[in-house]
Amino acid sequence: MSTSFLIFIVISAVALLLFLVLKLKISAFISLLMSAIYVGIISGMPLKDVTTAIQNGMAGTLGFVATVVGLGAIFGQMLESSGGAESLAHYLVKKFGTDRASWAMVITGFIVAIPVFFDVGFIILVPIVYALSRDTKKSLLYYGIPLLAGLAATHSFIPPTPGPVAVADIVNVQLGWVILLGLIVGFPTAVIAGPVWGKIISKRIYLEPPAEFAITKEKTYDDKKLPSFGLIALIIAIPLFLILVNTFTSLAVQKAWVEQGILTDILEFLGHPFTALIIATLIAIYFLGIKRGFDKKQILDLSTKALGPAGIIILITGAGGVLKQVLVDSGIGKIMAESMANSALPPILLAWILAAIVRVTQGSSTVAMITAAGIIAPVLSEFNLSDPQRALVVLSIASGATILSHVNDSGFWLVGKYFGMNEKQTLQSWTVMETLIAVCGLGFTMLTSLFF
Repeated sequence: MSTSFLIFIVISAVALLLFLVLKLKISAFISLLMSAIYVGIISGMPLKDVTTAIQNGMAGTLGFVATVVGLGAIFGQMLESSGGAESLAHYLVKKFGTDRASWAMVITGFIVAIPVFFDVGFIILVPIVYALSRDTKKSLLYYGIPLLAGLAATHSFIPPTPGPVAVADIVNVQLGWVILLGLIVGFPTAVIAGPVWGKIISKRIYLEPPAEFAITKEKTYDDKKLPSFGLIALIIAIPLFLILVNTFTSLAVQKAWVEQGILTDILEFLGHPFTALIIATLIAIYFLGIKRGFDKKQILDLSTKALGPAGIIILITGAGGVLKQVLVDSGIGKIMAESMANSALPPILLAWILAAIVRVTQGSSTVAMITAAGIIAPVLSEFNLSDPQRALVVLSIASGATILSHVNDSGFWLVGKYFGMNEKQTLQSWTVMETLIAVCGLGFTMLTSLFF
């Protein structure tokens, strides 16, 4: 298979995916599967092998992703329904003071988005932005952009949010490395795109809280009896801490710094994402549900509700795993790696460009992440990258998939609606913020790669 034909296959597969999603309005799940079948057929795979690759790719991906995303969704639902996100925001605003409340908002968004989906976190916390703007007479964007930047950065970079979990599984890297490096890359990125950009754009666009000030979803908690900041911070930290302990324990055993034994086995077991999230979810159910008066039916209903949006992400991720498997089984991945070995573009930059192209053309950051990961994963297997280096590729994909949110992205309209902005104002504020996250994310990722 010549390099030019290989390039044609990859480009035409992405073009087919975009045509199916944008023009024919076919579900991303079906579109990814159809694109994978197209790659298998045009590369000369026997038809029986194509269907086998679909089964293996779906099974291999969902075994991990479905468990982590499902548990993470229930964990986040308990935090949302108990008022935990609002408690975090109120505490930090009080500690930072009104003058530095933009920093409180970026930190709130950064923490809340670890277990809670981006749009849910935004809808829960936007009334606090309204209140701050009303009290200080500053533009909504002064506080709103930092909140959005914190939410968006964590949503892109730090598991157990679905995007990085899915990409980490497809490119085969431990979540602990993605969490650690995601924190290193994500927070400075959120600061630049948040308080820094928010201060600049709020001077150019003055927005008052919309007339429908109280637009929020129906609350399941009492504003006067929110869970404590310490409890919420501890519950969110538990799974991250356990997963990081597992990562460093595995590294210590691998490097022969410590001998493998019962203690290391226990630490690795407790820190596996499955176990860590089961523990964290059960703790959240008890302290944020049962102890706060939720009955068994309420908790069951909330858990069921949480799995709805998670199911869509899980299936799309599985289809991305199918695309990766077809690329591997057809031999295209190996040829791509050999071609890239002589390329001036490092894998980190190539992955970012690929994710950015898909993101801009079809709008969904999740689809952009999954598509880029599916194409780049077979290439990485030929490069003998370490886990930290693979984690940096995950972050570069996440960065590229954030760029230039515009009218084909649901987030664009959500933010515009809640801030009362027209399309031009949303492009000037939200779209630039998302692009700053993408560019700064790439820059900090490449900078961090110098040390790994």
